[in-house]
Amino acid sequence: MKDIWKEETVEGVKKINKKKIIVTTVVVIIIVMLTVVGGLYISNRVVRDWIDRNIFRKEVEQDTVATIELNEEQQANIYAFNRYIGILNQTKFTIYGNTGNEEATLDVQISSPIFSSANRFLAIAENKGQKFYLIADRNISWQGEVDGNISQIYVNKNGYVAVAITGTSYKTVIKMYNPDGKEMFTTFLANTRAVDVSVSNDNKYLAIAEVDTSGTMVQSNIKVISVDKAEEGQTEESLEKTYNSETGKLITNVKYQDRGRLVCMYTDSITVIENDQETSLVDSEDKKITFQSVELENNMCYVEEKSSGLFTADSVVNIVNIDNKETKQYTVNYVAREIYTNGSIIALNLGTEIEFINTGGWLVKRYIANQEITTIVVSDSIAGIIYRDKIEIINL
Repeated sequence: MKDIWKEETVEGVKKINKKKIIVTTVVVIIIVMLTVVGGLYISNRVVRDWIDRNIFRKEVEQDTVATIELNEEQQANIYAFNRYIGILNQTKFTIYGNTGNEEATLDVQISSPIFSSANRFLAIAENKGQKFYLIADRNISWQGEVDGNISQIYVNKNGYVAVAITGTSYKTVIKMYNPDGKEMFTTFLANTRAVDVSVSNDNKYLAIAEVDTSGTMVQSNIKVISVDKAEEGQTEESLEKTYNSETGKLITNVKYQDRGRLVCMYTDSITVIENDQETSLVDSEDKKITFQSVELENNMCYVEEKSSGLFTADSVVNIVNIDNKETKQYTVNYVAREIYTNGSIIALNLGTEIEFINTGGWLVKRYIANQEITTIVVSDSIAGIIYRDKIEIINL
């Protein structure tokens, strides 16, 4: 069989293979064009916006997406988790998929819910009540009940649940459960109030952010408890470490990341605990920080407002990678009204627009409305724009 790529010779003189040259030239041109366009996409905001809108189709408008109809006369509690949007209404928890189709309805005896989600798990508890549930995908995995009043619930990506309880003889009681619903241990806080809890991704540690308000100044502490030792009944030995914050600093959130790193958010700063040391990631001193969050996967973020004119300002989203401490920025030419974070997604409410960006600092989706946006719910894969009579679904 004749090889068309082989160069032919006539009387010892090489002939040029024109087809081979044309193919090579086209490939080189395509590579050069992609390189140029890629460079412009990265460096030029105008080009990037045009490509996002016209080629990648990242911009969507109100009334052009799938919706879930709402009963205007009923007060519903709405939450986004995994690939679903759930609506809790009169003890019925209805789960919808990304096309707005109803996929499951669960009986949940809760009217005023507290939610926590990770991976395929969703924990729901009655705020200041006794009942709580763990949902895996679209089914109730198990349910529980406690003595006292539930103030918080937390589930990690493997289905381990921690419940904070008040209204007992202790300031706070924290119970931990395994993915099958078996109670593992109970921790008691006699003089402090737990403001947040987090379970490590390897299920080995429980972190408790606590606040002591008995003195003249607020004292915040972070306790790290060994799950294995606590489960074995080694009460005193289970407390691995206590980190005492500076007097007057108020802690609000803690979040375990990979490799046992614990990110801690205060009202004026964010720190990370690793290798038994607490170090600062950001301090609001000399910065106009409007929002900050640690509810991200191996990242944290804060929004800094910077003046761009006499009466205008930009919002600069700073995304800090917990692993290498590198910061990526994303700038919008508006003042952000709210931010929502979950997994790798950061949603910026700009009034009549919402920009969904990822922790890499890139736009994932832009939603444009013809009215003010007041409430949204967001997970790592789906978002819901909540209006009086409907929820508009954005796939991320």
